[in-house]
Amino acid sequence: MQTIIGTSSAKNAADAVKEATMTINNPSLIIFLTPYDILKDVNDEIKAKYGDVPSIGTSATSYYETTASDANLIVIAFGSDAKVSAGILRHLSNCPMYDVMSLEDNIAKVSPGNDDSVCLEFCTGNEEILVTSMNVALEKNKVPLVGGTVFGVPAGETAYVCANGVVYEDACCYAIIKNTSGKIRTYSENIYCLRNDAPKHIATKVNLANKELVSLDNRSAAEVYADEFNLSKSQIVDNVLENPLGRIVGDEVYICSQYDIGEKGSLVNYKKINENDTISFLQLGDYTSINEDTRRQIRSDSSKISFVFSVNCIYRHLLFTQKNHLTDFMKDMRTLGPHVGVVGGGEQYKNQHVNQTMVCAVFE
Repeated sequence: MQTIIGTSSAKNAADAVKEATMTINNPSLIIFLTPYDILKDVNDEIKAKYGDVPSIGTSATSYYETTASDANLIVIAFGSDAKVSAGILRHLSNCPMYDVMSLEDNIAKVSPGNDDSVCLEFCTGNEEILVTSMNVALEKNKVPLVGGTVFGVPAGETAYVCANGVVYEDACCYAIIKNTSGKIRTYSENIYCLRNDAPKHIATKVNLANKELVSLDNRSAAEVYADEFNLSKSQIVDNVLENPLGRIVGDEVYICSQYDIGEKGSLVNYKKINENDTISFLQLGDYTSINEDTRRQIRSDSSKISFVFSVNCIYRHLLFTQKNHLTDFMKDMRTLGPHVGVVGGGEQYKNQHVNQTMVCAVFE
């Protein structure tokens, strides 16, 4: 697939867009990742330059080459062999199905085939209901979902996403992309695993509105966690990089990141846990080997890779930074082909919202 990647560290939006789009002509789709403080101006500049070309974008810490930065503009342009449509899902917090009919229309415009299409998205929150709503349209058309939750918004400010030249809050912007010259494959990487001796617990009380796991096995969730790892309750949140929660569904394990302790010993997480869910506490695996296995699988599946887009969880970003692995991770991803990544506050993959995961789309 034809792609052009442009970047700029200019502080002024007009200068940044001019530099980043210098070699981009007649694109079929624009995706942009920008510093928060110039997001609205960048959106306006791209709209002015490219008119009715479909576009999506948001503010983000991005990866390109071997640089991770929240101060750079990244612009990704897709060429003539991409058949695309872009749109918005509004009112995520109170009416997530509001724009699902327009999503279905946009999927129909692309006419997705077998393993040649993907939906890339950025959202401001309400991920579980978003994923459920989107898959009303995506699953029946066999279009996989790869996306991330906006992360890094300054304290007290509002998260925004952009679609087709308009800025939205409480929304999800998306692009449906069909590769007319090859396949598009999607991957999810989990660097955490079940311990051989890990007990399985039952979520006996939850607060879905706050994403709280109140009790496990009729005991306070924090007490169960602290006892299992011989920790004090005050150490639980800081232990998330080593031992997050795992929601077990059949043979699959979905990571739930704890970030706070509730007043009565609940665990407050970035992913909802339902009553009667099976929960185990995970352990960090050999992430360098797992990264290598993922890349090996990607190379085995694709004869010629033209572009890789990834969403890497902020907790993985922090872990890799602490372990001095982040630069190596970016270098290794670059060996697959041109790579752009974004740091997410949560990740969406197919029919699940996940935490502490990398999800990616690989374009032939």
